[in-house]
Amino acid sequence: MSAAPSSLHLVCPHCNAINRLPAERLADSPNCGQCHRPLLDGQVLNLTVDNAERHISRNQIPVLVDFWAPWCGPCQMMGPAFAQAAAAEPAVRFAKINTQNETTLGQRFGIRSIPTLILFVDGREVRRQAGAMDTASIRRWLAQGLVA
Repeated sequence: MSAAPSSLHLVCPHCNAINRLPAERLADSPNCGQCHRPLLDGQVLNLTVDNAERHISRNQIPVLVDFWAPWCGPCQMMGPAFAQAAAAEPAVRFAKINTQNETTLGQRFGIRSIPTLILFVDGREVRRQAGAMDTASIRRWLAQGLVA
């Protein structure tokens, strides 16, 4: 079993700068060294083809991505639950990819139905789930993926 890293890389959700942060400071509401805004604000980040790779592969905190589309009823129903889960899990980056606008990302990740959640840890997909979930189900599913 490997020891926890002494420092982590976190990609700023505001300016996309990569920040190196001592692991013990993760709970201290750290700010970005470049734009000085919060690195962990409990908000859902919208990813595009321009920033998705950076956030998925360079964040050393888990990244949970909701693949969705604006015309999808179950996606619309799950949106508020996903935002509530994000607010409750600040040490996880919650992000959304609009598959209607970002078709190349939907293809790259093999999205066949929406909504689909994918959990990335250290840039690797560790868990995938299709279908809408409520807040408690999202948090439970996430917790199971983080201990696996």
